[in-house]
Amino acid sequence: MDRVRREGRYRVFADLERIADRYPIARNHGLGPDEVVVWCSNDYLGQGCNPVVIEAGCQAMRDMGAGSGGTRNISGPNNLHARLERELADLHGKQAALLFTSGYVSNLATLQTLGQLFPGLVIFSEALNHTSMIEGIRNSGCEKRIFRHNDLAHLEALLALDELKGRPKLIAFEPVYSMDGDISPIHATCDLADQYGAMTYLDEVHAVGLYGERGGGISERENAVHRLAFIEGTLAKAFGCIGGYVAASATAIDAIRSHAAGFIFTTSLPPSAAAAALESVSYVKSHPELRQRHQERVYRMKRLLRESELPLMENETHILSLNVGDPVLTKLATDWLFEMHGIYIQPINYPTVPRVTERLRITPGPFHDDELMDRCVSALNHTWEAFRLHAAHLVAAE
Repeated sequence: MDRVRREGRYRVFADLERIADRYPIARNHGLGPDEVVVWCSNDYLGQGCNPVVIEAGCQAMRDMGAGSGGTRNISGPNNLHARLERELADLHGKQAALLFTSGYVSNLATLQTLGQLFPGLVIFSEALNHTSMIEGIRNSGCEKRIFRHNDLAHLEALLALDELKGRPKLIAFEPVYSMDGDISPIHATCDLADQYGAMTYLDEVHAVGLYGERGGGISERENAVHRLAFIEGTLAKAFGCIGGYVAASATAIDAIRSHAAGFIFTTSLPPSAAAAALESVSYVKSHPELRQRHQERVYRMKRLLRESELPLMENETHILSLNVGDPVLTKLATDWLFEMHGIYIQPINYPTVPRVTERLRITPGPFHDDELMDRCVSALNHTWEAFRLHAAHLVAAE
């Protein structure tokens, strides 16, 4: 812990209270202003504060109680779980889906289980995959090969190795990478999977709800759903609730349900969480204007940041990162924004990102209006000037 503090990456959690009918405003119960504007939430569409989602969760708690009663294998199954799984399977054009307690658990449990179900399986893992995927692959005990980020030539070279011929294969990757915000070539990856007889596993957590005609993610937008064996997602980001899931063929889901320890031995989601998520998924699927508004807000914020010549890491998605390149300066900047301007943006440090790529990650949403955006950019400019972060960024880049 002394080393973490010396390196400037010790985390101090803000003591905040979201205000449901004033999102993205939150009360601050710690030092600093009484209220702050949240600019780093993964509740991308503000669905966690949608009145219909809140009411669905409250009604389920009133009707069914606070907890589920246990694991789904014993005392915790609920009709809401089954309905939510059907809704998620439909969202991704798959035969079935399986609900987990979080996106982290769904990745870890599914990948671990696939390694156990396929003797000799080799998993080809994208270099920037989320920690939950890395942990699942590690726990599977199967052989893994890591291919460089968005480098299909490297992936093909690994797939073509003679010693791997005839063995089952799985390519695990993401469509949107949560820190850099770039997009993976889904169709080209699937072409290689077809050529070398590999299954595909796509982690849609930072894209589901935000892209595609109904919010099925980048795979829906690119018309690639039918080419993917497994699509994993979360209910905790664009859907604003809690939980994770995986969608696939009915047989594959049945096998995971029957063998995944992370599903079998975990208490199921409480009725309130399942009902809220069910309402949110249904709402997001049928309200494309949410995605349109979200994209419009993202584009406006990007334009303001570029015009201010702040060090925006360019991409074509909703992930807006400002490169700082130093953990101490990053923490100083976020503290200054919080205390002086009422702007809440958490620092992104190692191990979430590599050292010397520390950054501020900004997530504008449908409820960040023009006034809030203008205030945020003005505060960022003031902060960059106060700490001379332009110069620091240039030194880090060199």
